[in-house]
Amino acid sequence: MSHQLRVVGVVALLTLREASRRRVVLALVGLTLLLLALSGWGFWRLAQELTSGEALVAASQVLNLVMFGLSLVAALGTAFLSGPTLSGETESGAVLSVLARPVRRWAWLLGKWLGLVVFGGVYVVLAGLALCLVVLATVGYWPPDPVAGLLLLAGQTAVLLTLSVLLATVVSPMASGVVSVGLFGAAWIAGVVGGVGSALGNEGVARVGTVSRVVLPTDGLWRGAMHAFQDPSALVAMGPSAEAFPFLSVSSPTPAYLVWSALWVAMVFGLAAAVVARKDL
Repeated sequence: MSHQLRVVGVVALLTLREASRRRVVLALVGLTLLLLALSGWGFWRLAQELTSGEALVAASQVLNLVMFGLSLVAALGTAFLSGPTLSGETESGAVLSVLARPVRRWAWLLGKWLGLVVFGGVYVVLAGLALCLVVLATVGYWPPDPVAGLLLLAGQTAVLLTLSVLLATVVSPMASGVVSVGLFGAAWIAGVVGGVGSALGNEGVARVGTVSRVVLPTDGLWRGAMHAFQDPSALVAMGPSAEAFPFLSVSSPTPAYLVWSALWVAMVFGLAAAVVARKDL
């Protein structure tokens, strides 16, 4: 068992090195810098046009909007990175030289997954922290709980990446990326619809968001991150209609939901490992 754990660590490090060399990293860096530059200009304009109190409340809401853009960049990057990273060694036959040794397939896949999760998590935490510093420098606003917000964004990235890894074991790399990002968007839209239903008191419509957050936890974790980034006074200003606003969250995720998200990742990864174990490489 200790040998397999060492294999996981070695494969994770190699995956990190391989991922950092791919061109998608340059695209991620370029998009992130562009997003930071545009958001910095936008927040500076907020500070110029509004009073200090108004600017702080508005900044907390716009911060969630820009953070969603950041999470979308992370979703695109990780989804389209996981497929080629997994399939590259499989299609070239390089994985056969690794698995010919006493290396279990699950250990190889776990190392790949762990390397990608660390890569995606570090990216979203650093980019999100940079965005918070931009807002602090331009408007003077600092989120109530940035650590929890950034960790939840990293968790969202891990959930989407795990789904992408599963899809990459059964379909082409491009298809796995497209489907992963499509499901990410669909879950977010379902969450918005559910929020509108809650604000209107329509339990049937509200259940759409609840079910989607159970089936794919990305939106539930995202809403928890929004709650950590936003100013509490924004909820008071919006009143009962706050749930209908797509970039406000009325509550943080419960411990039970966080446990479910972790179990979801474990189950989906276990399914991916089962597919790889039976796959003809």
